[in-house]
Amino acid sequence: MMDKTHVKIYSTGKYIPPHRVSNHDLTSWMDTSDEWIVKRTGIRSRYLSRGDNTSDLCVKAAHDVLEGSHIDADEIGLIIVATMSPDGQSPSVASKVQSAIQAGQAMAFDMNAACSGFVYALSTAEKILRHAPYSYALVLGGEVMSKEIDWTDRKTAVLFGDGAAGVLIGKTDESDQFISEDLHANGDKGEALTSGNRQVDNPLVQSDKSVSYLTMDGREIFNFVTRSIPDSIQKVIEAGGTDIEDIDYFLLHQANARIIEIVARKLKRPVETFPMNIQNYGNTSAASLPILLDELAKEKKVLNGKKQKIILSAFGGGLTWGTLLLEIN
Repeated sequence: MMDKTHVKIYSTGKYIPPHRVSNHDLTSWMDTSDEWIVKRTGIRSRYLSRGDNTSDLCVKAAHDVLEGSHIDADEIGLIIVATMSPDGQSPSVASKVQSAIQAGQAMAFDMNAACSGFVYALSTAEKILRHAPYSYALVLGGEVMSKEIDWTDRKTAVLFGDGAAGVLIGKTDESDQFISEDLHANGDKGEALTSGNRQVDNPLVQSDKSVSYLTMDGREIFNFVTRSIPDSIQKVIEAGGTDIEDIDYFLLHQANARIIEIVARKLKRPVETFPMNIQNYGNTSAASLPILLDELAKEKKVLNGKKQKIILSAFGGGLTWGTLLLEIN
C-alpha cells in the first residue's frame, strides 16, 4: 500500500478594496441606521469595489498569497476560485487568475457553493492534490457582492461586502493538516437564497432577459444554520478523534454575529474562541473565511509554528454547509 500523501497550508493572503462604507454612509442611500444594523447583524462597515471585478480582487489576493509562500507560480498545478459573483460565465475567474500570475502549469476552474464555497473548494483541492503529479494548489474565495445586491432593499444591502482571500496548499513530509470533514447540501431549501437567475431565452422561447438580484429568507437561513452548524462541528471533532476542548479556534463564516454567538453557546465554548471580523467587512460570502484566516495568520494567532487545532465552518446558498478540522502549525 502506498503511503498517504500529506497536505498542509503554506501561506495565506487577501485583498480588500480600499473604499470603506460605514453604516452611517448607508443612511444616505436607504432608510436604515447604524443602531438597526449593528443590533441585528454586528456589522459596522464593509468595503465596496469602485470598479474592480471579482477577478481583479482575486489576482491581487493571489499575489499576496504567493508573496508569503516563496513558491513560484509555475509550481502551482491547480487553481480553484470559490465565488458566486464571477465576472461572467466564461472565462472563469480562476482562468483569469492563472493568466495574471503566469501559473502556466495550472489547471483552473471556479466553484459555486455560495458562502460555503471556500470550504468546498479547499476540500476539493486537497483531494485532487493527493492524487496529482504536481505539488501545490491555490485556493481563493473572491466576491464582488455589491453587484449582486438590490441597493433599495435594506434587508440585504446592509449585509454584504466585497473582498478576496485564499491559501496556498501543498504536499509535505510533515504531518497531515487535514484531519476530518463534513460537507452537505439541501436543495429542497434552495429558494431561501437566490441570485442571478436567468430565464431560457432563445428563438423558441421569449422571456425577460433581466438577471435577478440576490434575495434571501433571513429567518429560514438563521434557523437552518443554528441547527446544522453545531451538529456539523461535533461530527468533524468526533471523526477526528479529538475533544471539543482541544479546539483552539472555531472559524465560522462571517454572516451574522448573533449566529456565531448562538453556535458558541450551543457548543458550550467561550465566544473568544470564535474570532469575528464581520464588524469590519460584512458578509463577503466565499471570501469570508479566508479573509478571517489571513488576518489571524498575520496577527500570529494561527499558522505561527505552534501546533493548533482549528475548525473552518461555513454555510450558504444551495443550501450548503460544511466543516473542516485542521491541525496546523
